[in-house]
Amino acid sequence: MFDDARLTIARRDLSSLSREKTIVLALLIQLFVAAFSSFLVVGLTSLYDPGSVSAGEVVVGVSGEHSDELVEEANRQDGIRTVAYGSEDRARGAYQDGRVHALLLTGENAGRIAVEVVAPQESIRTTLVVDQVRTLLESVERTERMERSGSLDTQPVPVPDPIDASPYFGFTYTVLVPLLLFLPPFISGSVAVDALTEEIERETLELLRVAPLSLVDIVDGKALAMILIAPLQAALWVGLLGVNGIAISNVVPLLVVVTALATLVVTLGLSLGVLAGQRRQAQLLYSVLVIFAFGALTFLPEHPATTVAKLAVDSATAVTMGHVAGYAIAAVVSLAIARRLVARADAEAL
Repeated sequence: MFDDARLTIARRDLSSLSREKTIVLALLIQLFVAAFSSFLVVGLTSLYDPGSVSAGEVVVGVSGEHSDELVEEANRQDGIRTVAYGSEDRARGAYQDGRVHALLLTGENAGRIAVEVVAPQESIRTTLVVDQVRTLLESVERTERMERSGSLDTQPVPVPDPIDASPYFGFTYTVLVPLLLFLPPFISGSVAVDALTEEIERETLELLRVAPLSLVDIVDGKALAMILIAPLQAALWVGLLGVNGIAISNVVPLLVVVTALATLVVTLGLSLGVLAGQRRQAQLLYSVLVIFAFGALTFLPEHPATTVAKLAVDSATAVTMGHVAGYAIAAVVSLAIARRLVARADAEAL
């Protein structure tokens, strides 16, 4: 009887989600991103890596005693063209007249090349201009370091060779896929807090306990609904990404990670709901603790986002699979601790 009642509570909570406009809107946004990912990834990548999008040539005016180094390096870089001016006044005049998009005014400071950059503010083209200028200055810095390496007393750490990788590939698997897989667990945890605290504040929780159901049974039913919805969403997003030509490998381990994370945050949310008893306090504590916990995961040998990315591109290592197993074990332990905590709170209430 208790098992059936738990399923009834789970179905009741799932059906109530359709009336939560904020949750429905969040789901629709994720659905839109996953369904049109191949189209959106071009625009999103332009924000992630502006230099990856061809948007015309950037013309930069250069002036000063080190103009030759900048002009020489710019000739090796696509998407940028330099115009040398004999004086700073002439360069600034060209910038004011709109003949160049930015200025690089060079000088020397304590034996180092000093460059003052003048770029437009708050315009649509600013991001691309700044990105191209930054790439140019980084190339000049690399060249200067290599030419002056013979004057160093100790040999510096060798700089790795640049990798010619597609920014679309990097953005898709390191940003888009983790984003779509991590949002469902966090939303589930937030909904779990509301689902329980609203029952307490509206005093409908006592009606459920008349069934008869213990507080643990009620929490189990709510946890079941909120945990299951996360991997179902993730599976749908993965399927839609596949339809858009974005292949996702190791789907089962990915769903294990999503389910484990959902279990961790849902049990946290429900435990806080039982202890706080008020929606505002429980949501505040939930948000702070989840952000702190997610930040603390950076101390692991492999961040969850890295684990997801490696699984998705089929480059998982033994460390990656160990993290998957660790998340699953942590989820089981957290669920057991949460049930004991709720049982103790129920006994004290009686």
